[in-house]
Amino acid sequence: MADDLGDEWWTQGDNSGVSEAEEDTEPLTEEQPNKSKLKKRKGEKQIEDNSNIKKRKKTVKKECFITQERSEKKGDKESNKNKKRRKKKTITDVLTSSEPVAGSPADLMSLLKSHHSKTRSVIEQDEVALNESCFLRCNDLTHTLSSYLKEVCPKWAKIQKQHTQARSVVLLIVCGSALRTIDLIKQLTAFKGEAKVLKLFAKHIKVEEQIKSLSKGVSHIAVGTPGRICALLEKEGLTTQGLKYLVLDWNHRDQKQRRMVDMTEVTGDLMKMMDHGIIQSCREGNVKIGLF
Repeated sequence: MADDLGDEWWTQGDNSGVSEAEEDTEPLTEEQPNKSKLKKRKGEKQIEDNSNIKKRKKTVKKECFITQERSEKKGDKESNKNKKRRKKKTITDVLTSSEPVAGSPADLMSLLKSHHSKTRSVIEQDEVALNESCFLRCNDLTHTLSSYLKEVCPKWAKIQKQHTQARSVVLLIVCGSALRTIDLIKQLTAFKGEAKVLKLFAKHIKVEEQIKSLSKGVSHIAVGTPGRICALLEKEGLTTQGLKYLVLDWNHRDQKQRRMVDMTEVTGDLMKMMDHGIIQSCREGNVKIGLF
């Protein structure tokens, strides 16, 4: 059998072995580039992922920086608003920080001048201007109402007996509120004697009722607010014919540390009241003004 096959069978066996070996090695050479490609792809993916992560970090940092800037700006705006709010002072803050100063005739004269300068000419302002002779001695912040009135009206008992006119009073006291009116009437006990006292304010009292009480009999003292007194003067329920003393509750401060002349509405009514014959009576010497 070996002779019949000759030497070729051996060589064929060798060739087949070689071919098998080559066949075994060939797929290995083909798989190597595939693995390298996979590694490259993985590397590229990692690079892309890293770049995306860096981009995200950058965007997050930018967003954080923007939010910080916005918060800082808001904080600056709020601080500026707080500063502005702190800078604004109310009348109460100003008056509480300042020491109380007694009112003087110059204060009322300057108030009248500034009021009349808005609506009247220079000549008309001179016709309604007041001078020092129109005033009583002012309160130096040491007096009660009774002690002050005793000082400026030493002959009150005689004066009140001589007063016989209806719809008029001898002494008119003007204050800023109804509560202050009641308080001042209580303080008059040591001064008034037998004098009849009226309260003239708008709270719970109609104008018609006050006109009736003024016209019924003789009243000597009236205490009230500028708005109601002005209304009574306009309707002629109250006249200035028998008036001799006008006392303004100038120095009193309320709970908010405001004086009567620090309240715009009260000051406006006071100026109107003064224009209803009171300034003219003061210029003629019939009425004297006191600042309590």
